[in-house]
Amino acid sequence: MSTIKVQAWWRGTLVCRALLHAALRAWVIQCWWRMILAKLMEKRRHVMLETFLKEERAAVRLQSWVRMWHARQHYCQVLSAVRIIQAFWRCHTCTSRGLIKGHYRVTTRELHLELEILLGSGPCIMTECIPLPIKQ
Repeated sequence: MSTIKVQAWWRGTLVCRALLHAALRAWVIQCWWRMILAKLMEKRRHVMLETFLKEERAAVRLQSWVRMWHARQHYCQVLSAVRIIQAFWRCHTCTSRGLIKGHYRVTTRELHLELEILLGSGPCIMTECIPLPIKQ
């Protein structure tokens, strides 16, 4: 009877050892697979971050170009208006034999106009500052 008990105990120990080895091998495989998944997730996250940054930079550049285009359009409108006014003044000076003196200065934020009109009735001085709608 004692021999049978020893043999049963030994077979149980062998089965337990085999199960422990199998569990250890399964645990090693699971750890390796989790590491592979973590690397894949990190690579995907990195690719998505790079894509987001490229799109963000492209959007910022496009917005900058649109703001520049709007500022240029407004500047060209103001310049065209100044040229029309100058042409009218020159024509008016010739026809009325009066004298119109003036100058303008365009800064980054304003258009400064200063006019002095000398006619027979007396001088008329006009000063005007027109803000340019340029977004900062």
